[in-house]
Amino acid sequence: MALIETRDLWKTYQMGDEQIHALRGVSIQIQRGEYVAIMGPSGSGKSTLMNLIGCLDTPSQGTYLLNEKEVSQMNGNELARIRNEEIGFVFQTFNLLPRATALHNVELPLVYAGVSKKDRLERARGALEKVELTPRMHHRPNELSGGQRQRVAIARALVNNPSILLADEPTGNLDSKTGIEIMALFDRLHAGGNTIILVTHEADIAAHAHRVIAIRDGAVERDALTDRAVAHA
Repeated sequence: MALIETRDLWKTYQMGDEQIHALRGVSIQIQRGEYVAIMGPSGSGKSTLMNLIGCLDTPSQGTYLLNEKEVSQMNGNELARIRNEEIGFVFQTFNLLPRATALHNVELPLVYAGVSKKDRLERARGALEKVELTPRMHHRPNELSGGQRQRVAIARALVNNPSILLADEPTGNLDSKTGIEIMALFDRLHAGGNTIILVTHEADIAAHAHRVIAIRDGAVERDALTDRAVAHA
């Protein structure tokens, strides 16, 4: 059974008298443990698809199954629970609390999930260890480099042991050397068993994935394995 399955997914916005179709009948399957890049130019619909996969929005039409649960029909509270339990988000802008230490930033999702303080700290330390940032756990974001801040954001995304790590342009605010380091970290996380979905408009970033789903004008233009997948076969 696929971890993610969309069937004929549409997202339509009403702009005055005009209907804008951001997605036009997208049907894809993603298996547990895959490393997939969703790629496309600005306005292609890739961000809309990411928002639907990440349960940040609901489709106008069609079906979305995550872990065999039908999320296309869920209400706001149910979607919030799925986001907290099933999906780890990594954003281009890091979205860290400026006054909180790296450790506290990472444990925040566990606070919302009602996890005890002892367990929270243990799991947050474990997540920071996975991204090789243990020595900086008591530093605040302004005391960290851009790459270190993104590592904190990745640790926070991992702390709930989500089904999916969903990364939106994760190297967009980083210089190219730091971007390469962050992509190497994603490679290691995937090798460790994480399911990763990467949203990007950059071909060299998408090339890290094992499969690329190219979106254009709201539809799947291409869905193919990459050289990296062939090398791992």
